[in-house]
Amino acid sequence: MSEPLVRGKKGGESRVTQVLSQENGINRRLGLDRTVIPRRTGLQFPTQIPFANWESIGRQLSLIADSSAWWLGDWLVYGEKQYADRYRTAIERTSLDYQTLRNYAWVARRFGLPRRRDKLSFAHHAEVAALSVPEQDLWLQRAEQHAWSRNRLRKELRQAAALRNGEGEAPSPPTGGDGGDSETSGGSGLAVKLQLSPSQEQLERWEFAARKQNCDLVNWMVLALEKFAREVTQEGAGVPG
Repeated sequence: MSEPLVRGKKGGESRVTQVLSQENGINRRLGLDRTVIPRRTGLQFPTQIPFANWESIGRQLSLIADSSAWWLGDWLVYGEKQYADRYRTAIERTSLDYQTLRNYAWVARRFGLPRRRDKLSFAHHAEVAALSVPEQDLWLQRAEQHAWSRNRLRKELRQAAALRNGEGEAPSPPTGGDGGDSETSGGSGLAVKLQLSPSQEQLERWEFAARKQNCDLVNWMVLALEKFAREVTQEGAGVPG
């Protein structure tokens, strides 16, 4: 199949020449095989490349995919700080999802560059981001030492939490509903309107925790409040009869 040719101005580079030059530059910067052409919508492979080259490309792409979450998080944190009145407009001009960026930024804020571990993925860091700094370091060190996957780290965290709370496995949270007047388990289904004023970091942390439990924010808050209420009442705190 012949490549379309778009001619440039007389004496200047053609559009095809410019594109190929840019793609070759991207290739070199990403460390990809020179015979593979990266495009916005995919990778163009030659008819055949050695297996070792193909495998190396996969490792490089995995590194890029994981690093991009950190990069985007740091990008948003910088924009919020330096361009408080303009960064939202800039995001809207891109194809980036603001909610996803906020998740990345929250994790990035929780881990300064010196505390990020190269041998662990962004997802590993995200699993422990809500913990205190000593707990974060402890669990990341364990994950690195034992070569845990993200899923293994999540399982270990849940088991530790269950043991700490004297509970078994936590029940699966509800996944349905739109977070409006949803009826909670064992509740009366009454709609109660609350007005909260959380900080940006608190809201991002709550939303992140809710998504980790496959739950919308409102239902997650109800579950969290119910769990806290049970703990308080079990401790014998004074509750009206």
